[in-house]
Formats: sequence, structure tokens, C-alpha cells
Amino acid sequence: MLIDSHCHLDFEALSADIDGVMARAAAVGVTGMVTISTRVDNFSTYADIAERFPNVWCSVGTHPHNADQELHIQTDDLVRLSAHPRCIAIGEAGLDYFYDNAPREAQATGLRRHIAASRITGLPLVIHSRAADEDMANILEEESRAGAFPFVLHCFTAGRNLAERSLALGGYISFSGIVTFKNAQEIQEVAKFVPADRYIVETDSPYLAPIPHRGQSNEPSFVRHTAEKVAELRGISLEQLGAETTTNFGRLFSKSGVI
Repeated sequence: MLIDSHCHLDFEALSADIDGVMARAAAVGVTGMVTISTRVDNFSTYADIAERFPNVWCSVGTHPHNADQELHIQTDDLVRLSAHPRCIAIGEAGLDYFYDNAPREAQATGLRRHIAASRITGLPLVIHSRAADEDMANILEEESRAGAFPFVLHCFTAGRNLAERSLALGGYISFSGIVTFKNAQEIQEVAKFVPADRYIVETDSPYLAPIPHRGQSNEPSFVRHTAEKVAELRGISLEQLGAETTTNFGRLFSKSGVI
């Protein structure tokens, strides 16, 4: 049993064949998935998908690429929308210095508003962090001193330092198809040492398809390949990894009702 903790079912590559996507996921033992928000203004779209499928949940948040376009979104807006019964997380929000599609100040402002919403609601914050390790760790540590909040570093692409600093704050780490890439040794090393109760898996589909599908459009069923690689790195069976990551998912995303 596996859960794809991060996908984008509203993107055309998946939405155009949503019934096929769901069937292929079920066929390989993917029992649930979270369709992740990138724009709060589109929340009704994510909620509609989650309402349609009983094994799909959604989040509410603004991707850092869109941070400057949703500065009108306040913490109260996130808290209000997150009350939807199928919404189980805040985000994705964070810092992306690789593309820098939005001013860094706007990204940080958005991130802090999302942290506040996570703290108020108790829902986990789904964090996007790319090429911003030091600033991300500093913000997480500073905000944690103001009050704890649950979070996961999704699609982990950093090294041991950010992993250890995040784990020390109670955070979780999510591995995507990138961990299957041959040049991902640093991420693979993190996958080996992260505690058994602090990791989950995802696709980030339709992006970042794992080997052997690299270069293709990704989908939730492909999370099995990521899970197999992480299990290999950790020296455990796929069945054990499925049990651990499902338990971890249920603990972190407690509103989902997954046990």
C-alpha cells in the first residue's frame, strides 16, 4: 500500500485522463493521493477533484513561483479555506531561488503566512525548497521558536544539512522520482539516514518521472518506482516501506483519517 503525498491532478497532463490515472494507480497499490494547490485562487478546482474521488485529498496554498501574484492572500484566507473537509494540508509554499520566478521577498512573505496558517490549524505545511537551503533552514528555525508547526519538505533536493536541521524541528522529508536518478547521490544518502518515522514518498506529477519513465509525463502510479528505490537504499522490503510511509502519512496528514 502506497500513498502519493504530492501530485497535481488539476494539470492537463493528468486531468485529461483522470479516470485512467486513478485506475493505473489502483492497479499498482497506490491507495491515496494528495492533489496540491499552487494558487489559492484556484482552490475550488482542487476541492472539486478531492470531492469526486474518495481516495484523493487536497491542500490550499500558493507556490513560490506565484508568490507575488497572491500577496492578497492572507493567513486568515488560508485558515478559512482549509476548513474544507477534504483539505488536509497548507501549501505548497516556500522558496525557489533556482528559477526566481517571484521576488524573494514575496516568497518569504508568503511562506511565513503559510507557516502561521499551519500553526493555527495544526495542518501540515507542504514546503517547496530549491536552491535556498540556508534561508529555508533559518526561517524554519526562527518560526519554530515562535511556535511549533508540522511540515514536510516535499520533493527533497537538498543535502544533509537542511535535512538534519528540519528533522530537528520535527519535520518530515518526502522523496520524489529524483531519488532514482543516477546523479542524485546526495539525495540518496539522505534517503538512507532519515528516521523510519519521518519520511514519505510522492511523484510531484506530472513532473519528475522516475526511472524507468524519466522524460515522460509522470503520474501517481509511478510512485511505486520511487518507493522501490528508497526501499533498496534503506535495505528494506517494498512492503515494509509501504507500511512505514503510510503510517507516517497518516500521522502527518492526520485529517486524512489514514491509520
